[in-house]
Amino acid sequence: MSAPEGGRPPAPRRDRLRQAADPRSWSLALRVVLVTTLLSTLALLAVGAYLSTVIADGLYEQRRDRVLEETVEVRDELGESLAQLSGATSTQQQDAVSAFVQSTGGQGGGDRREVALVPVETTGTVFPVASSDRTLFDEVDDEFATAVAAQPDAVSWRSIGREDETGRTEPALLVGTRVVVPGAGSYDLYLIYSFQEEQETLAFVQRVILGGGIVLLSLILGIAIAIARMVTTPLKRAAHAAERMAAGDLTSRVEVAGADELARVGESFNDMARSLEQKVDDLTELSRVQQRFVSDVSHELRTPLTTIRMASSVLDSRRQELPGELQRTTELLAAQVQRFEVLLADLLEISRFDAGAAQLEALREDMDALVMRAVEDVRPLAGARGCLLDVRLGEGASTAVVDARRVDRILRNLLTNAIEHGAGSPVLVQTAGDEDAVAVVVQDFGHGISPEDARRVFDRFWRADPSRARTLGGTGLGLSISASDAHLHGGWLQAWGQEGEGAVFRLTLPRRPGTELVRSPLRLERPFDRALADAAVSPTPTGEIRIGPDLLPDLDTTDLDHPAGEDAAARHPEGEGPGEDAAAEEKDAGAR
Repeated sequence: MSAPEGGRPPAPRRDRLRQAADPRSWSLALRVVLVTTLLSTLALLAVGAYLSTVIADGLYEQRRDRVLEETVEVRDELGESLAQLSGATSTQQQDAVSAFVQSTGGQGGGDRREVALVPVETTGTVFPVASSDRTLFDEVDDEFATAVAAQPDAVSWRSIGREDETGRTEPALLVGTRVVVPGAGSYDLYLIYSFQEEQETLAFVQRVILGGGIVLLSLILGIAIAIARMVTTPLKRAAHAAERMAAGDLTSRVEVAGADELARVGESFNDMARSLEQKVDDLTELSRVQQRFVSDVSHELRTPLTTIRMASSVLDSRRQELPGELQRTTELLAAQVQRFEVLLADLLEISRFDAGAAQLEALREDMDALVMRAVEDVRPLAGARGCLLDVRLGEGASTAVVDARRVDRILRNLLTNAIEHGAGSPVLVQTAGDEDAVAVVVQDFGHGISPEDARRVFDRFWRADPSRARTLGGTGLGLSISASDAHLHGGWLQAWGQEGEGAVFRLTLPRRPGTELVRSPLRLERPFDRALADAAVSPTPTGEIRIGPDLLPDLDTTDLDHPAGEDAAARHPEGEGPGEDAAAEEKDAGAR
């Protein structure tokens, strides 16, 4: 198998990765733990940073104050020592100054300290330049020397960093002050105090804070997990119970423990489940009674209806011998008896569907042939309405294992419906097939239906416009029975339309029994072009059949759509919408 172009993962994998990256798809417990951990981590980081800063500032200020005090002490001690050397020889003075500098260096309260003495304004006895570390002069620049000279009685300081023997930079404090020796002039005293001990103390404190934060975060994480489980476990039980109820197990209940808020949720759920179970039982019993009533009434009416039909036939056969008014009455009686027979046949068929007794008598059939036979059946009706039937048969084999009687009833019902509501405009009949399914689309350009009405068009006895009379008879059950027939095949019967533009009905059936449909070879949502539709109307309508003329918009038969992605009605039938069977056609369907 070749890899996807550009190295991208397959679409299902990308969808799973995208879903996994969406926090809304994560479990409630995971989100609670993650949010708690994140907020706790941020809080601990903030507290740790604050404590580290406060401790660092405290250590620095404490050490700096001590350094300044030591510097003043060294300055006073140095002044006294230099004053005592005024009468000594230069060699004695140099040795004494060097000894003082060397002894003063390294005595900074346990930290390393470096000292340097530089003469700036000399008179009389001049003491030499001395230092405990020659690198100290590298840290003293002109700016710092000027600052020391500007405040001779004060102690100037500056934070610096110095490299140790290993090359590591250590924090330090450079301190400078001026020493005035009577009879010898002024000298600048520079000292460097190492802050390495404070730095190590701060590092230790930070490690303690970090370790304590990790321990505290672990405790918080454990507490969050425990709390999340306490909260989500009852919710999971309720969710599982709801899923079992959705699957049809109305006896499912939630185990309730305690008397807290979650327990009250469980009790409320159980109360709702009991109430719902009772309501469903009541409705099921009512539906069973209604179905039995319809079935019993339908069967009981067959015998008297047969007698009435025979009497009507006798009267109709001798109609010419009756007076004019009685002739019209006889015609109306025959028509109403015929319509009553159709209604009774529909009720019997509905009762079989409700009882689950409807069965397929499926054989391999040519769908194109079934379509043409249904078109021929409604051809006189189309001619009487001035409606042109535009039939477009798909290419390739159109065979499928279907119940020819039921498919013929569906097709004639859809065609009659389109002719009645097409307002004399052409009716497009299109077929197509792929390896798994065959499809038939019946499209009219008449009154149309809205997408909202398309969801209810298969409800029993439903009409989009109750004020519009049925001009071709009909019982209000035709589309409902047709949808049940399609469902019995494992197929779809779907509707879509636009008000004032037209309506589209699509029948999709699997080629082989047991095949699960995932797409249809024909598009359901398609354009309506009234100008082209008007151009397709014959000047002297005769109901003729035209096979394949390009009179209507080109329809894409390769754009495959799934019923879940369409705003259309594709349900187990409950009724019918605008337009039903013509009485004569339904009578023939019931007879077959």
